[in-house]
Amino acid sequence: MVIPFSILDLSPIPQGATAAVALRNSRDLARHAEVWGYKRFWLAEHHNMPGIASAATSVVIGHVAGGTKTIRVGAGGIMLPNHSPLVIAEQFGTLASLYPDRIDLGLGRAPGTDQSTARALRRNIASTSDNFPQDVEELQSYFEPHAPNQRIHAVPGSGLRVPIWLLGSSLFSAQLAAELGLPFAFASHFAPADMMQALQLYRTHFKPSRQLDRPYAMLGLNAIVAETDAQARFLFTSVQQAFTNLRRGTPGQIPPPIEDIDSYWSPAEKASASMTLLCSAVGSPNTVERSLLKFIEVTQPDEIITTAHIYDHGARLRSFELLGEIRARLVSSELQHATSAASLAELA
Repeated sequence: MVIPFSILDLSPIPQGATAAVALRNSRDLARHAEVWGYKRFWLAEHHNMPGIASAATSVVIGHVAGGTKTIRVGAGGIMLPNHSPLVIAEQFGTLASLYPDRIDLGLGRAPGTDQSTARALRRNIASTSDNFPQDVEELQSYFEPHAPNQRIHAVPGSGLRVPIWLLGSSLFSAQLAAELGLPFAFASHFAPADMMQALQLYRTHFKPSRQLDRPYAMLGLNAIVAETDAQARFLFTSVQQAFTNLRRGTPGQIPPPIEDIDSYWSPAEKASASMTLLCSAVGSPNTVERSLLKFIEVTQPDEIITTAHIYDHGARLRSFELLGEIRARLVSSELQHATSAASLAELA
């Protein structure tokens, strides 16, 4: 099976730069990703984070979709407890009207921030993750064709059936995605512990729906590729520092890489970050290709969504370009294998 690769981008703000720079970088990366054969370009909702510029996710999706032509653009994801389902239906109905057949709507049940910021976002704290299943079904209903007696409908939105995904880093959304028959994206790039159990739950309990007739699981993976292993590990220290700063309660802009990461963190912080970032492929093209093949063999994903918090935009572009070349080799190898198998079958 040829596995598509996609990109998850948070519009990272490099240290010393501005959100405007980060948003331009995201659009530039999406334009290149389209040429390099990536299937989707998703943006994530986070709030009160100095290093992330994609807080107004629907707006950024429009910015990126307007600068590209064919790649699917979407939310990975919208944190639904922060919003009314009708507002999201209208926003994504608008995006789907502007960019037909290119918009995805991934939904999460976390706030995407700390509790104080969540209260500032929602104003009415009665809107919580406990209502998530009902909110998802309400949102789905707004994308259905307008019924004769339906008093409230999304304009734009009604009848567009924007593809909905459920996102998760635990077992809850895996079970809900299976129950509703929706595609499922697991955040293994920062929460690998429950990945295998979540996949098993989702695949075992999946119920076909109008949107999807069989399970479709996409897995997150940190992927940083450079010409050599040493260069890639150097670039990866920006990610390692960022996660350490988050754990320390001091999130900031994306720091430049450093030569000696062990001088930056304590042994306990190193262990924590290593566990958090377990699903990472870092190295030269050959090293990353081996890591990818092992990851695919163990998890059997339908799609992989990769992310890379790299400080330098040029290095980030090069990393995704090299990763695209790796996938192209994997596709070529798989096609050759399939052709050989077919030839042997004919001889038999």
